[in-house]
Amino acid sequence: MTEVIDFGSSEFVHLGLGGTIAPLPRQTGDMSWYAEYGARHGADGDDGRLVSLHTFTESWDSWEVHPHGEELVLCLAGSITLHQEHLDGSTEVVTLTPSQAVVNPPGTWHTADVPHGVATALFITSGRGTDHRPR
Repeated sequence: MTEVIDFGSSEFVHLGLGGTIAPLPRQTGDMSWYAEYGARHGADGDDGRLVSLHTFTESWDSWEVHPHGEELVLCLAGSITLHQEHLDGSTEVVTLTPSQAVVNPPGTWHTADVPHGVATALFITSGRGTDHRPR
């Protein structure tokens, strides 16, 4: 039976080794969910990818970094302003509108603002070693 994955309800998938796709348990919003995800799929190393869909109604309250791989951020609705702090100390700010994407390089701290009230973005993340800090 084909499984329907409802990304609108905090359902995520893992893209794994050998071209596999594994639906994940409902995302709780708690950092422990990510720890459990890492324990379950960490053997895929930097080649595993977390695919997630988020709708934001306010700016992020933290920064995030993925030290071992790139992250694709694709805006699907609204607009999202992404702030990046690169390893060389340079900074960039880019605003994405629907169908536009940007890549967060490995080691680039990033955060986002939602300038017009609501935005939806799809993230494809190499998440091993992801870290957060307050904004």
